[in-house]
Amino acid sequence: MLDSAQMRQHREATVREHMEAENAHDFDRCIAAFAHPRYEIVATGEVWDGHSGVNALLQANKKGFPDFLFHPETFHHAPEAVIVEGRFTGTHLGNWRGLPPTGRKVDFRLIIVFIFEGDRMICERTYFDIGTPLSQVGVARDPKSRAGKIALALNHPIVIGKALVRSMRHRYAGP
Repeated sequence: MLDSAQMRQHREATVREHMEAENAHDFDRCIAAFAHPRYEIVATGEVWDGHSGVNALLQANKKGFPDFLFHPETFHHAPEAVIVEGRFTGTHLGNWRGLPPTGRKVDFRLIIVFIFEGDRMICERTYFDIGTPLSQVGVARDPKSRAGKIALALNHPIVIGKALVRSMRHRYAGP
């Protein structure tokens, strides 16, 4: 049985090995770090479970961003987890989430919670704002910007129409 300091060291070493393998695009080695491979992508609600599921996610990331890297910046330890703050970088050179390649670079912050049962890693839960990479590849706009207002009007005419009707009713409604 590992004491708490040894457990922290073991867990962090497991996470670092996993991330190094993922950055090297050695997905079999990356997946082997898990007792049971599982990725939960909170921003999209997706769960990739088991070797084939996790491998499919990693291959999709590599297809979309062949040069992708995760840059860990800070490690935190919790009773049943290692929490890593960092950045994801890559160049959108392949199909990703149904989007054809744009050639644009992405660089966004994320937090990953690596969940453990004892000394065994059982899940990678990733938190990030999906709007940031979508904006960086050019398909999402800030709705307050001129381009965002135009895109919103073109993309959501019914929503905008209903909002205008509500606004007009409110504006012309008597006291």
